Amino acid sequence: MRDIVRYYRTMHFNYNHLRYFQAVAREGHLGRAAQKLNLTQSALSVQVKSLEERLGHKLFERAGRRLHLTEAGRIALDHAEVIFATGEDLVSTLRESGRDRAILRVGAQATLSRNFQLSFLQPLLGRQDVEIVLRSGSPADLLRGLSTHLLDVVLTNQPPVADGKRNLITHKISEQPVSIVGNRDLVGVGGSLADLLSRLPLVLPIVGSALRDDLDALFDRLGIVPNVAAEVEDMAMMRLLVRESVGLACLPPIVIRDELAQGLLVEAAVLPSLYERFYAVTLERRFKNPLLSSLIVVQPAQ
Repeated sequence: MRDIVRYYRTMHFNYNHLRYFQAVAREGHLGRAAQKLNLTQSALSVQVKSLEERLGHKLFERAGRRLHLTEAGRIALDHAEVIFATGEDLVSTLRESGRDRAILRVGAQATLSRNFQLSFLQPLLGRQDVEIVLRSGSPADLLRGLSTHLLDVVLTNQPPVADGKRNLITHKISEQPVSIVGNRDLVGVGGSLADLLSRLPLVLPIVGSALRDDLDALFDRLGIVPNVAAEVEDMAMMRLLVRESVGLACLPPIVIRDELAQGLLVEAAVLPSLYERFYAVTLERRFKNPLLSSLIVVQPAQ
């Protein structure tokens, strides 16, 4: 009999506990959340611990004075948002707010090709049951968000260096050939590959990037000194500069796919054995976001 009572007690779910947990998750601080809820800090701590016991997982881990969600905590918060949104809809008898859809949180390196990002997300675009949260930033900031479960996946063109602290999984999603592209008037001058690279102004990736290292190695093999008009980190800026005829650019055609289709820019030559690689970085997790399975597949070069 006691076992039966214990079972039903564990099945009973206290939504107040969930509301308190949501407040702490949003504040990232027990004291501030307690103040907003008009509770003592100790009372709020008891409520959160009660929910953790009910769910069988730790929901927070402490980093200094702040509380960060664990993987189980991030999942619990997603469900809490859905539960409370559904309750609000029931009371107001309004249409669904959309917050009860499956959520995928994507972090993209700020300088990454927008066309690649769209290509990666294409299988989920337009689905009424999916909400995509897309953030951009530096690789370091995005990987930090991945480690604290604020992001499900990070898109980058440079694989992260293993540091032994995080169980990162790096998936090579695509490998795009690199070409010389530019305004038709510039490209129309013609000439050999070495001639194009040495005589005409070039818009190149910044020194230290993986693609620039490959380009410098190619220049060395061809025995040429490039005429560098600009060095740019952001592919979107490279796209604008080449459209303004600042010079020819060495980049994957996917970056200027629309301009090529419209005839605004042309592809002069494919650079031998040069590729821009795109990666999706995830964290080894017990609770995986099921939406990722339709996205993380090796895509053919475009």
